[in-house]
Amino acid sequence: MSPRKIDQDRTRFRQIVHGRIRENLRKFISRGEIVARAGKKKISVPLPQIQLPRFTFGGNRRSGVGQGEGEEGTPVRGEGSGPGEAGEAPGEHVLEVDVTLEELARILGEELELPRIRPRGREEITADVLRYKSIRRVGPESLKHFKRTFKEALKRQIMTGTYDPENPVIVPERADRRYRSWDVAVTPQSNAVIIYMMDVSGSMGNEQKEMVRITAFWIDTWIRSQYKNLAVRYIVHDAAAREVDQHTFFHIKESGGTKISSALRLSDQLIDQEYSPADWNIYLFHFSDGDNWSGGDTELCIQLLEDRLLPASNLFCYGQVKSAYGSGQFKVDLDEHFGSENDVLVTADIPDREGIVDAIRAFLGKGR
Repeated sequence: MSPRKIDQDRTRFRQIVHGRIRENLRKFISRGEIVARAGKKKISVPLPQIQLPRFTFGGNRRSGVGQGEGEEGTPVRGEGSGPGEAGEAPGEHVLEVDVTLEELARILGEELELPRIRPRGREEITADVLRYKSIRRVGPESLKHFKRTFKEALKRQIMTGTYDPENPVIVPERADRRYRSWDVAVTPQSNAVIIYMMDVSGSMGNEQKEMVRITAFWIDTWIRSQYKNLAVRYIVHDAAAREVDQHTFFHIKESGGTKISSALRLSDQLIDQEYSPADWNIYLFHFSDGDNWSGGDTELCIQLLEDRLLPASNLFCYGQVKSAYGSGQFKVDLDEHFGSENDVLVTADIPDREGIVDAIRAFLGKGR
């Protein structure tokens, strides 16, 4: 088979894989299958019912079942173990296919019809980047350009008549040596930061945290595809807030009351100290079951949002996961105060895993 035919078959296979991912995207998101297989740059996607062609060797003249020696009723002896009865249906084969995060982000955007993000303010920061694009006669031996060096030696030998086609030996001299050199290029780089906040009080159970983990993975995948540089920070809170790493964020077990304003204050401090809105595109995502400590703290949250966080952010998203103990009142208060016309603040209910897709579409659908 020619290489060109193989490339065509591979392209066709990738198209089939992408089609299957689109068909099963809601299932992948709600079950969290892809999140569990995520790597740094690639993801193993389990795709059932893709039958791969295979060769079968041998003829059809061999004896089959019921064609060998023996009398009717003689038991068939064989090896086997385990409970259950034999069945006649074929088993389902699962094929794991590696897909890059860029491909997954593109599929997510197409399937959910997400607009590309339009960065706000000073969306690009210039950075000096060294690129080895030029050639010089002097330089360190580690940057020696062997092809150009031998080309110069060949030119010199031809010009001086010392080149022998019958014995084509090329010996570079000092004057023939060429070295790679760099130029400083000013490259625009878009910077973004995501700050995740989550209520880890006693009313937030493992299932609620798992829904947050799945939602955060898909948010990361999309926003990372839109920016060259992405920083991610994690804040947990009950009655008090603190910054943690990613693993702690999704696995911590706490108890006690809930004071949402503590997380908003800590986010405001991070932005003020490290992420100037003039230089960074800022995304804030808060997850809770909506049970805040008091109405007074909710009023403080609204004040922090109006005066500090919303003016500094591209987007502030509040996802309310349903728990057996959560009141759900915080989302009601946000919606009543800010209404649905606010371009920066977005709220969404996440009643169960099936609601994750709708929440992602609501959060990222404004293209901010």
